[in-house]
Amino acid sequence: MILTLTPNPSIDATLNLQEAINPGAVHRASQVSQVAGGKGVNVTHAVHLAGEKSVALLPARKGDHFLTLMEDGNIPFDAVSMPGSVRTNTTITEPGGRTTKVNGPGPELNETVQSAISSSLAALSIGAEWVVLAGSLPKGVPTHWYATLVDVIRTAAPQARIAVDTSDAPMVALAERLNESAPNLIKPNGLELGQLTDTDGNALEAAAEQGDYSGVVEAARVVVGRGVDEVLVTLGGAGAVLATADGAWAATPPPTAVASTVGAGDSALAGYILARRAGKDFAEALRQSVAYGSAAAALPGTQLPKPAQVNIAETKVLTL
Repeated sequence: MILTLTPNPSIDATLNLQEAINPGAVHRASQVSQVAGGKGVNVTHAVHLAGEKSVALLPARKGDHFLTLMEDGNIPFDAVSMPGSVRTNTTITEPGGRTTKVNGPGPELNETVQSAISSSLAALSIGAEWVVLAGSLPKGVPTHWYATLVDVIRTAAPQARIAVDTSDAPMVALAERLNESAPNLIKPNGLELGQLTDTDGNALEAAAEQGDYSGVVEAARVVVGRGVDEVLVTLGGAGAVLATADGAWAATPPPTAVASTVGAGDSALAGYILARRAGKDFAEALRQSVAYGSAAAALPGTQLPKPAQVNIAETKVLTL
């Protein structure tokens, strides 16, 4: 079973436009949708669509519209009650796949709710092969919480492999505690890899877009050297890089008509973990990861891919 934790889930509202955004003008959306979202929720959803068992742990009060959307999406979940409502994140998509996001602030999680989440995480981890901690941290939660939860999982379920996907202050705080609380897998993008290693993430991404992955590999190996077994760096249209103690690989995506990039990174993480769980080697797991992310980018709004939509055959892998 793959367990995910999304401390700050969201109702993902998508507005599809038929023209480019003109700031200050009035636009009429051609389509509007709402789904349950958040990084861990998306990973669980993608895993579930692949026919594998996953549960999304998250905070939400009884009766919240978010839980109705979870049920409508047939996404397995376990909710810890909290005061307040799940936030709403709004995505505006334009022709050509460009997206603009406005994320809501979300409620504050008090210490009682934090403790309940930690206890539920420990209990559910006992039956998990992988545990994914993903997304931003809500108000009221210390920035080092992910590092603390890594320790909680290790104590309760030493068999579980742990993945973390976050950014900004929580990523920096995790980096400060890698020596004692390193997860097995981290999935940063180029900018987040820069936060992990105190390097210029924009420069890393720009070089990767030109086919030069050396800077990404060098930075990822620094993270590996600090105790993280696998560093999966997603790079948008440039594909992804994987670094481990055994080597480094880059994968480029198959031909893709981008409709929306929302959820692509989460799908890439789901594809990678599914491959590793199935016993695939690092290169093949990276191939599946990039194929999953590309399949998500080809779908409109916040849709996530099914295995039949994933083009693994045309995803290229290079040993670095």
